[in-house]
Amino acid sequence: MIIRKLLTAGLGAGLLAFAAGGLLPTLAAADEQPAAAPPAPKVELVLDVSGSMNARDIDGQTRMSAAKQAFDDVLDSTPANVELGIRTLGADYPGNDRKTGCKDTRQLYPVGPLDRNEAKTAVATLAPTGWTPIGPALLRAADDIKGGSGTHRLVLITDGEDTCAPLNPCDVARDIAAKGIHLVIDTLGLVPDASTRNQLSCIAEATGGTYTAVQHRQQLTTKVKQLVDRSTDVQVAPVATQGGAQCTGAPQLKAGVYTDRETFSQNRWYRVDVPPGQELRASASISDDRAVNADYGILLRGVTLHGREIVRDDEGGTGRTDVVSAGIRYPKPSTDDDTPPETVCLQVGNSFSAPASVKVSPGLPVELSIDLVPSPDQPSDVAFYGLGSGWWLLGALAATGAVMGLLSGWIARWRLNVRRNA
Repeated sequence: MIIRKLLTAGLGAGLLAFAAGGLLPTLAAADEQPAAAPPAPKVELVLDVSGSMNARDIDGQTRMSAAKQAFDDVLDSTPANVELGIRTLGADYPGNDRKTGCKDTRQLYPVGPLDRNEAKTAVATLAPTGWTPIGPALLRAADDIKGGSGTHRLVLITDGEDTCAPLNPCDVARDIAAKGIHLVIDTLGLVPDASTRNQLSCIAEATGGTYTAVQHRQQLTTKVKQLVDRSTDVQVAPVATQGGAQCTGAPQLKAGVYTDRETFSQNRWYRVDVPPGQELRASASISDDRAVNADYGILLRGVTLHGREIVRDDEGGTGRTDVVSAGIRYPKPSTDDDTPPETVCLQVGNSFSAPASVKVSPGLPVELSIDLVPSPDQPSDVAFYGLGSGWWLLGALAATGAVMGLLSGWIARWRLNVRRNA
C-alpha cells in the first residue's frame, strides 16, 4: 500500500516536472516573440512618358532611356517591406485632341508587394507618346496609394509643365493635402527651366515634399532611391482635426501632433486639459503653400474658459521663409488634493494675406503639437520672461556689466586728468 502511494506520488511528480519542462520553453518563447512589424510604407512612382521624353539631352541618351535605366536600378534596391507601384502619364494617346490627351494616365504596376521582374518588364514597354496631364495623374495616384497606416509617398518624374490647363496641378496638390491623408509628393524635373521649376516646387511644397532638378542619369537613380528609402523612416503621423470658431465646442486634444487648415486671417480654437503637476507645451506652425504678401504672422495663446489670457506667443515673417511658428509653455503646480484638470483654450491665428488672384481654399496648412510633461518644482519660474531660473544669471551679468562700465569710465577720466596735468 505504501509502495503504491510512493509510486503514485513519484508518477505525479514526474508528470508535473514534464509539464513544467514543456511549459517553461513555451512561456519563454512567448516572451521572445518579436514585436509586430510596422505598417508597410506605400510608394508610387509617377513617370512622364509624353512625347518630349524623346529628347536626347541626358548623358547622350534620351530622357526616356535614362528614366528606364534609373527605374531598373531603383526596383533592384527597393526595400522588401515597401509596397511600390508605378503610374504613367502621356504613355498611350498620340493624337492632338486635348480632352482625350488629358485623360491619358494609367497605373502601369499596382501598389503592393513588389515583383521586380514583372515591374521591370512593364517599364521596358514604355515609349514616349503624348501629353503631360500631371494634375489628372496626381489625382489618380492619390487614389492608388490610399489606405493603410504606413507612410504614403508619390515621386513625380517629368520633363515639363502640365499641358492640361485650366486644371492646375499645384491646386490639385493642395486639395490632396487638405484631405488629411498625409501624402507627400516629391518632384524631380528633368529640365531645369524656370516655369517647370516653379510648378514642381509648388506641388512639392503643398504636401511637404521636395523638388530636385536632375540632369544626369546617375543623379536621377540616386535621388529616386533616396526618396523610396525615406518612406521607411519611422514618423509620427499627424492626426487631422478641425478647430472651432470659438473655445466653446472646440475639439478636445491630447498629447500628439495634429493638422488643420486656416484661411487668411482666420482663428481656430482647441481645448487641452492640463492636470496639476503637469506642464502644457504647445507649438503651432503655418506654411505658406502659395504666393502670399510679404508681411505675415502667427499667434498662439492659451486662455481660460472665462476668457482670461494665460500665455501667448506671436511671430512674424517677411517672405524669407515658407513656415512661421510660435510656441508656449504653461505649468500647473502639484496639489495634495483631488484638484481637477484645468481646461486651457488654445487659439491659433494668422495674419497672412495674398493677392486677389490667389485661391483661399483650401486654407493654409497648420500643424499643432501638444505635449504634457511633469511640471518643474517652481512653475512660476518658467514664465519669468521665458527664462526659467536663468533670470538670476541674467541679472548677475547685467549688474556686473554696469559695475565694469562705471569703473572703466572712472579710470578713463582719471587718465585724462593725469595727462592734462602732466
